Amino acid sequence: MTHTYEITGMTCGGCESKVKDTLLKIPHVQSVQISRADQSAMIEMDKHIPLKEFQDVFLKNGGRYTIQAKEVTLPVRETKGWLNTYKPVLMIFAFITGITVITEWVAGSFLWMRWMNHFMVGFFIIFSFFKMLDLKGFAESYSTYDIIAKKWTGWGYVYAFLELGLGLSFLAGFQPLATNIITFVVMTISLIGVLQSVLNKKKIRCACLGAVFNLPMSTITIVEDGLMIVMSLIMILAMI
Repeated sequence: MTHTYEITGMTCGGCESKVKDTLLKIPHVQSVQISRADQSAMIEMDKHIPLKEFQDVFLKNGGRYTIQAKEVTLPVRETKGWLNTYKPVLMIFAFITGITVITEWVAGSFLWMRWMNHFMVGFFIIFSFFKMLDLKGFAESYSTYDIIAKKWTGWGYVYAFLELGLGLSFLAGFQPLATNIITFVVMTISLIGVLQSVLNKKKIRCACLGAVFNLPMSTITIVEDGLMIVMSLIMILAMI
């Protein structure tokens, strides 16, 4: 995977060389491209390295240079065909849809409101699970495009547990009106960041499945967020 970072403090060619040498000494870093003009570094690594690890290395070297997340660029191999790229998320949606439809069939009748409730249970619990496999990786990826996470990286950690809480609330039938309102608000805020990234044609990684899969930000991300917004809105209107 390749990550692009913003690096400040470079004022000459010597700074570029020093920053590059420092980064190349970090385990799992495979290559580094430095641009003093753009104040950036493109780092290729064979596994995810937390931003804090890079920051600590610069601090130990005097703290003259600072590094912040800029964007995540997908590896070239992830661009092989639309179906192969989005296979993980498509399979998840297929499994959730299949299980919830079977649940309605077993119940003897198909009730749309009940089906949507079950679908949202599966959606939030499964997606939160993948985020929690690497919370740091998710939080850093999420901070590259979400409007709240850009200002406060901690929102990524909160968001993962919020998704889990929403899934469990739908499952338990806890305060359904409040649960749907929170879902509508949270997913709408999330959608804003997604729309900005897609419309600006930024080639960054979608954090919907955490840092486990390299899924590019695209219209499919808009669809999944929009689906949750529409379902929650329908259930809200049905309750009031």
